[in-house]
Formats: sequence, C-alpha cells, structure tokens
Amino acid sequence: MARTRSLLDTDLIIWFLRGREHARRWIHELSKAGVPSCSALSVTEVVAGMRPDEENETRAFLQALDVIQVNREIAWRAGALIGEYGRRGITLDFVDATIAATCLRHRLSLATYNVKYDPMPGLRKVGVPSSE
Repeated sequence: MARTRSLLDTDLIIWFLRGREHARRWIHELSKAGVPSCSALSVTEVVAGMRPDEENETRAFLQALDVIQVNREIAWRAGALIGEYGRRGITLDFVDATIAATCLRHRLSLATYNVKYDPMPGLRKVGVPSSE
C-alpha cells in the first residue's frame, strides 16, 4: 500500500468525520498522493470521542487509513521529546509527543490544525489551508 508522505492528526480526522467540508477537501487532496496515514493513538482518541451514531462511518474511515503502530523507537523518541521540552518548562501531551515522534521516525509531514506542535524543530507540517 502506497503511503502518503503525511500523517493525519486526530483533530483533522475528527473534523473530517464531523462533516467539516474544509477537512474533507484537505484529506481528499492528501489522498491523491496515496493512502493517508495516522497514528494508532489517533485511532484510540477518535474512538474514545465517537458518538454512538458515528460508529459505522468512523470504523469505515479508520479502516481505510494506513495506521502506524507505536514501536519502541517511537515510544523512546516521544519520551525524549516530553523530557526535553519539560526541562524547558513546556508541557507536551503524551499523545501529541507520540504522534510527533511517529512523524519524525517515518519522515512524514503532519497534517494538523493543532498549534501545539509548533515548537518542535524537525517536525514538518503540511501546509495548513486557511480555516473556514
């Protein structure tokens, strides 16, 4: 399966599933380069916030993605990011740090609306289209 060179963040997936046209267009554009990817942790976050009537569409969409598992290398790098930023007084969320580490490990750009990733050097973000 050909993977795109970007990883969908949880927020973008949620906006897509909730019918935001802007997010749907963005993911459609990214899909032209191959199957979109996401972290296994994004699957957890999306399912945890899923409404009962959203299960079928959510399951179908998530099954269509290339889900990247968290391995020891990614976990180590996420922990190192949390520690590094913590020493500078910046708190990184466990999930956000793991998603960033996944991108760094696989040389993927992150497709997100989330500005919390902005202080991470080396992390490339897909050109975020202007919001609706």
